[in-house]
Amino acid sequence: MTPRISVTSDVHFGKPCVSGTRITVQNVLELVREGLTPSAIQSDYYPDLEGEDIRACVRYAIDLIALDDLRVAEAA
Repeated sequence: MTPRISVTSDVHFGKPCVSGTRITVQNVLELVREGLTPSAIQSDYYPDLEGEDIRACVRYAIDLIALDDLRVAEAA
């Protein structure tokens, strides 16, 4: 994983956040999903974030999916 993302039980109930903030990875990814650029995310929503923080959120999600063993149920 990355040092830019932290998981602490007393911050947002253990949801992954950008280190040193209460900004969740989920919140950042939702903005990315909506098509916002990193500069728009920074200027319109989270001015304290750096571009590398946003990229770290995307990498975190990709790494999480890569670690998971996804199984598809057969249709009955």
